[in-house]
Formats: sequence, C-alpha cells, structure tokens
Amino acid sequence: MQVRRDVIKARKSCRIESEVENEISKFLEERINAGDFPSAVYLIAEKGEIVMQDALGLAVVEPERIEAWLDAVYDMASLTKVLVTGLLMAKLVEGGELYANDLVSKYLPEFGSEEKRGITVSEMLTHTSHLPAWKPLYLCVSDPEMVLAEIAKTVLGRVQNPVTYSDLNFITLGKIIERITGKDLDAAFTEIALGPLGLDDTGFRPLSKISILRIAASEKGNEFEKQTCIEKGYLDHGGENPVTASDASTGSDFRTPHSALRDYQIWGEVHDGNANFMGGVAGHAGLFSTAEETFKIAQQFLPRFSSILKPETCKLFRTNFTPEMNEHRSFAFQLASTPESAAGKLMSPQSFGHLGFTGTSLWIDPVKESVFILLTNRTHNHELPFANINSVRRRFHELAIGQLDANS
Repeated sequence: MQVRRDVIKARKSCRIESEVENEISKFLEERINAGDFPSAVYLIAEKGEIVMQDALGLAVVEPERIEAWLDAVYDMASLTKVLVTGLLMAKLVEGGELYANDLVSKYLPEFGSEEKRGITVSEMLTHTSHLPAWKPLYLCVSDPEMVLAEIAKTVLGRVQNPVTYSDLNFITLGKIIERITGKDLDAAFTEIALGPLGLDDTGFRPLSKISILRIAASEKGNEFEKQTCIEKGYLDHGGENPVTASDASTGSDFRTPHSALRDYQIWGEVHDGNANFMGGVAGHAGLFSTAEETFKIAQQFLPRFSSILKPETCKLFRTNFTPEMNEHRSFAFQLASTPESAAGKLMSPQSFGHLGFTGTSLWIDPVKESVFILLTNRTHNHELPFANINSVRRRFHELAIGQLDANS
C-alpha cells in the first residue's frame, strides 16, 4: 500500500514543542526504543485544562511508516467499556430508565434461566456476575444476532475470583442499552455523547469518517486470540479447526468456521475478535478515539466539568462497590485502591480508571480533578508475547503527578 505522504505532511502539527524534551516524553521514548510499543500519545490535564501532551514514535510501522501525531486515532479496546457503556448506563440510571439493582432478565429475557435470573445489572457493572472472563463467540455461533443467547447459556464460574473481569458482562450491558433506548449502541452513543460534545474523531467503525492515514495500526492477524483459543480448547492444536465435541463447561458446540481470526494487518478496524464479529460495535470494545477527544469524554465523569451527567451521578465512579473483594470496582471502572493497580501509588484511592488490551489507558483522580491518558499500540509490529506495560503506566503516572505537583 502506498501512503499519500502529501496528506501526512499537510496535516497540521499539533505537538507542543516545549514539552517534547520533558521527562515523561524521554521515558516513553525509551520504552519505544526498548520495543514495548511503536508509538505513544499522552495527555495530562488538571481542573479542566490540558497541562501536558506529546506524540512519539510511529503510529504505523507496516505496511508503511507513519509518524504518530496528537490527533492520531487509536483503537481504544476495553476503554469502550467505560467511555461508551459505562457513560450510557450512568445516563440511564440518572434518568430513572434503569436501576443498578435491577435483574438483567428484566431487560433481557434470555437471562431468565434458573442459573442466570438472579444476576443484577450492578453485578455486571462490577464484574461480579460469575460469567467467565472471555469466550470466542465467533466460534460458537454463526450469526452476530445469536451472541446474546450464547452468553446467556454460558455456564457461570462459581469457583473463580469474586471479581472476574469479563468482556461478556459488557457485551450484555451493551445489549441492555439497545433494548432500553431502542437504538443501536453506536446511535445511542452518538445521540447522548458524541453529538452534544461535538466529537468528530471518536466512534465505532472509524473508516466511515476518518482517513486510515490517521489511525494507529494494530496486530497483524489475530495470533494472540488464536493461541488463546487453542489453550482453552476452542480450536484444535493446529489452530485450524474448531473443536466439534460439546463442551460441558461452557454449554456450547464449537462448529463455526473461525472467520473472525484474521491473518492480515489489522488497521482501521477493531482488533478484538468478538467486536469484529459483531460488526465493529459492541459494549466491550470497538471504540476509536484521539487523546484529546478521550479527554473530553473523561470530563463527563467529573462533577464540576460534566455536561452530560449530574454531579450526584458522577459519585458512582469513585464509589467502591466491592470493598472486601479481590479487586475494587466502582460503576464500570477499577479503583486505584486495587492492589497492584496500574494507577500507581500517588493517585488518591478514589481515583478510577481502565485499561485497553491494545495498549490504551485512562485514569481520573476526582480529588485533584486530574486526567491521565496514555495511548499506545503495543500489539502492532510485535511478535507474541506482547509487552506487559502496566509498569510503564505506573511510571507514567508517577512522572505526570510529579510534574503537576511541581507546577502547582
């Protein structure tokens, strides 16, 4: 593929040159050189104002080399869970259209079985529903319309940790939003958030409105998911054929061709296999955005700056609903008080955040009204295993907070 370099050069540079040589940029440049990720865009804000930001490295290494800019668009991966699903669920709660303690089966009859009928919306929001962490739905059903029924028949993991982070929870919550609003998830998000906030570079299926030249590339193929499918017994050891015998632990027969396991460079479409199978729009993954537009959505979780939610609603995001459990969860978010949280040690315990598999992260400190955004594409141009960048995230937060404190 030949990239139109004139387009790249014509794009206005929005770097803040005075910050290029700061300690944060130097640290991230070191991690790029070490091979953790090919690019990084970060944004640090306090009390509604952007304080520091920079873009480093290459957003695309192959098939062409394209530099990262502050307006580069990244696959947000699981940040979709909070930026889209968490925000919309909070809006529905605020409007009295939904209550956190409602049974899921009230909105989704598919969850009316004896095993599932007691699951609440709150348990899905806090990942305490006992649904397993993940399942390759694209191997279990032949039609995306069958995804909800497949999740509803998935056997609960009663021996797993009380908080077990699960994509299945937020796929289901996305379906609840669609049932209540009567709109597709992307249409509901556009009406409630994108339109009112005036966001042009954020949304699902980005190629419908954004040039591929602005989008950071992801993994070549779905090799990580393929290996996970083999390890969990969904694919044979050759990785070519779905297992055909019924799996009693999940309640499924795996007979569907694994068409969602791509073998080409993923660039401009969602990396997550289940979200891709669902047409690029799902409650757990599929959102693309820039650092600055992510910041504008993040402001909606802070009471003084939100134009979408009321101040009392914003308290949900800093409230610990799982205080005695293995992980501290608020309304859709993880809390910084969680042991070994990627937030690091310097944020207030009420700080809340989320990570994305592609290498994205967002953390918000409601006490200091600070926002920390780090977007990378760690799955691009990198053989398995991908780098675990939680230590990078913690150091990024330490450096950022240090600079904020020094400037105060």
